[in-house]
Amino acid sequence: RPFSDIGRAIEEHATANHYEVVRAFVGHGIGEQFHTDLQIPHYYEPRFGAIMETGMIFTIEPMISMGTGQHRIWSDDWTAVTADGSRTAQFEHTVLVTDEGVEILTVTGRD
Repeated sequence: RPFSDIGRAIEEHATANHYEVVRAFVGHGIGEQFHTDLQIPHYYEPRFGAIMETGMIFTIEPMISMGTGQHRIWSDDWTAVTADGSRTAQFEHTVLVTDEGVEILTVTGRD
């Protein structure tokens, strides 16, 4: 399946519930480097046609806002907030693509 299916599902769920996806932040591949070149948008981008393959490991870490999807970075060069100061939630999972589908590596049993 294409990675764009992930973004489509996240964006459809967010907008159906009257939320916005903060598009500036994306999931990423994980390999010998913590962040690999693979980027996974959390919104539908049809031009993002990379296909999931067995053995790939990546994160899904959408930021969902009750207001605008626009953001700004504080002067500490790290803290991200929405441009309108609206409440925003972010959660992250690390996923492994297997022959049978996917395994969520960060599930703790409490999720």
